[in-house]
Amino acid sequence: MDPVSSSVKNSGELESSKPDSDTSPPPPPPTLPPAPAPDSTEMAISIPRDPEADANPSESDANPSWFTPKRLLVIFCIINMLNYVDRGAIASNGVNGSRKSCTASGTCTSGSGIQGDFNLNNFEDGVLSSAFMVGLLIASPIFASLAKIHNPFRLIGVGLLVWTIATAGCGCSFDFWSITICRMLVGVGEASFISLAAPFIDDNAPPAQKTAWLAVFYMCIPTGIAVGYVYGGLVGEHLHWRAAFWGESILMLPFAILGFIIKPLQLKGFGTSSLTAATDNIEAVDDSIEEKQTIPIENEEISEKQPSKKSGYAKRFATQASRFGKDLKALSSEKVYVVNVLGYIAYNFVIGAYSYWGPKAGYDIYHMSNADLMFGGITIVCGIFGTLAGGLVLDKMESTISNAFKLLSVATFLGAIFCFSAFCFKSLYGFIPFFSVGELLVFATQGPVNYICLHSVKPSLRPLSMAISTVSIHIFGDVPSSPLVGLLQDTINNWRETALILTSILFIAAIIWFIGIFFHSVDRFNEESEHDVPVVERSNLRPLLGGNQEAP
Repeated sequence: MDPVSSSVKNSGELESSKPDSDTSPPPPPPTLPPAPAPDSTEMAISIPRDPEADANPSESDANPSWFTPKRLLVIFCIINMLNYVDRGAIASNGVNGSRKSCTASGTCTSGSGIQGDFNLNNFEDGVLSSAFMVGLLIASPIFASLAKIHNPFRLIGVGLLVWTIATAGCGCSFDFWSITICRMLVGVGEASFISLAAPFIDDNAPPAQKTAWLAVFYMCIPTGIAVGYVYGGLVGEHLHWRAAFWGESILMLPFAILGFIIKPLQLKGFGTSSLTAATDNIEAVDDSIEEKQTIPIENEEISEKQPSKKSGYAKRFATQASRFGKDLKALSSEKVYVVNVLGYIAYNFVIGAYSYWGPKAGYDIYHMSNADLMFGGITIVCGIFGTLAGGLVLDKMESTISNAFKLLSVATFLGAIFCFSAFCFKSLYGFIPFFSVGELLVFATQGPVNYICLHSVKPSLRPLSMAISTVSIHIFGDVPSSPLVGLLQDTINNWRETALILTSILFIAAIIWFIGIFFHSVDRFNEESEHDVPVVERSNLRPLLGGNQEAP
């Protein structure tokens, strides 16, 4: 027996390998301290921890992440608001503008904003508003899948950097296709944040205030759109529509940099090491066995030739694709989640068209001279109070999936009644109070609907659940709604009828969520994930945020 190979064995193996005859030379004395004999049919593999987080454990524990739960919430809210300021700005009359037109007498106006500069019709204008969704839809599942092999916090930083560059590109565009491509890249940049931010907040929110914290985060959607209306109107009028995009890019840049320089956080359901890390370590051990031939493995069949690095990458990609397919199948089998997303699609179809066509419809129906400010003001007030109220009410009711469905169905049904009635008024003074109450009720859904998305699936599926939810509500919701509503308006040429037809879809959303009440639902937030790391590794994990246990 080779003495070099024998030296790596523990004392138990050495004793069992003593020769029965005198013809074999005695083995050298063991140089390692005694240890329990392992099973000869298995090989223990040490799963490495995240090198960035654990390069110096003592230093890491002594200097926790700069983020506290409240700081995390505030910064994520600002980022989320900037995302939606961009959406509101491009829909504002100051940035979007109006196309060139000529009267019967031959008098022509040059038009204004993007629509005037590029001479877009309503359908092209609607396509432009939805172009960023293409990047969002493609990139969201990709970022959610990458969260299993890369730190999710770093992925957010990558996305924000792409967003910053893309919005600056929108301000430099020179025709319809150039700005459309930049809008698609804006969606790619936003995808990482949309998929990963909500799970981070859900992990670190106090147990009795989870829905309220989610409501604060999602409150930034209507608030950002409303601020975008005002911001776009003011910048477009006093400077230029291009300056609006450049300003957004400058504001987002510090947060993109922060995503790269601050110590990354970990996400529940994803240990500091992943299954892929274990696979990589196994491959490294196999390579060592092949090269050095010093570690004997008994009762194991090993291929004579190890795969090349190129085939190793292909195998790893196939493994990731297979895992993504299994996760997607598991997600689609969650009936509660599917019903929730179906209602969310119908809801977002209406909200997406409201956010884009609202100012133009208000200007045409009620001859608002300041439609951007009017719709912006209603949306920001109702968005803030409605979203916060929805989260607080669900927490008071006790945050359960069944109660969330009850709140969703009631609030959406009543909101649809008020919004539909508002567009029936011929007077602006009747429209404003009814539409305000309707939006107040409609925006109360933001906290509960995302609570269901996060708590109806296993922890490791939450990024994917948010990604697929985002993809679904956009690809079947506001992506087609803006151009379809524009096409409908081009056909019937009556904004009041168009608005009433659009608003009636909210009743469908209320019915779907009402059906969800009768499904058997279980909160799976604390359920162990099938992709969880081993028990030994879980015992070594540190809290997500410094001071998380004490922070309210």
